[in-house]
Amino acid sequence: MVGKIATRKRLSSDFRAALNAAAIASHRSLPADIASTIARGLRPTEIENATPIEPVARENQILTDQQVRAIVSAAGRVDADQSWDGDLTRMILVLASTGARFSQVARLRVADVQASRLLMPASRKGRSREDTRTPVPVSKDLIEALRPIVLGRASDAMLLERWFHVPKGRGKWERDRRGAWRAAFEITKVFHAVTAIAGLPGVTAYALRHSSIVRGLRAGLPIRLVASLHDTSTPMIERFYSRYIADGLEDLAAGAVVSFADDSQILDEKR
Repeated sequence: MVGKIATRKRLSSDFRAALNAAAIASHRSLPADIASTIARGLRPTEIENATPIEPVARENQILTDQQVRAIVSAAGRVDADQSWDGDLTRMILVLASTGARFSQVARLRVADVQASRLLMPASRKGRSREDTRTPVPVSKDLIEALRPIVLGRASDAMLLERWFHVPKGRGKWERDRRGAWRAAFEITKVFHAVTAIAGLPGVTAYALRHSSIVRGLRAGLPIRLVASLHDTSTPMIERFYSRYIADGLEDLAAGAVVSFADDSQILDEKR
């Protein structure tokens, strides 16, 4: 099968589910071991098992807190210059503050904004399609930035919206309606402009997620907690952020260092 690893995995999973459903429906006319045959025939290869679903963090995509602030500040400038009415700034601010995927942030609703946290929808990757939400702590500054689009709106309304435009003559566009963000490509082009102003060319929007994960690891948070807050697995964190785990645990490990040498012996050696 050709194509990206993630695409092959998804197609294989869908095909396996269809075969299993057909096997159950026609079990009387099929061999007794049909279920194990399907499972063996569609078992992922070693390469597919070893390949991450998410992009692997490159060194230049791990940003310092100051660099993230520069991106948020630059987003404000682009927002004003291109008349986004704050929509762009809020989207990038939420991405930076939570480390969530664009697809998760785009599905936030007004009711998901609480006093000091956001209830982040689970991603739609993998088999699970349940509408579960994970509490993600955020700063008071973010809550204040979201307040104007929360007050007076229905609790089930989509939290983050943007203006959509329609063509009005050659090279002219006119605002048509407001609606929820739909896909990550809507932010890709404008993010290039943001990073150019911030002096960080080549940095992608996904760097905000990588940086959030590494920030948690360097702060010494339990790996399982970092994985939960970012809607990923502990093995995924351990496999692709291992060097940052070591960085984050270094200070904790240093606190466990004990000297077992006798003080008087050390003094004699110095003499």
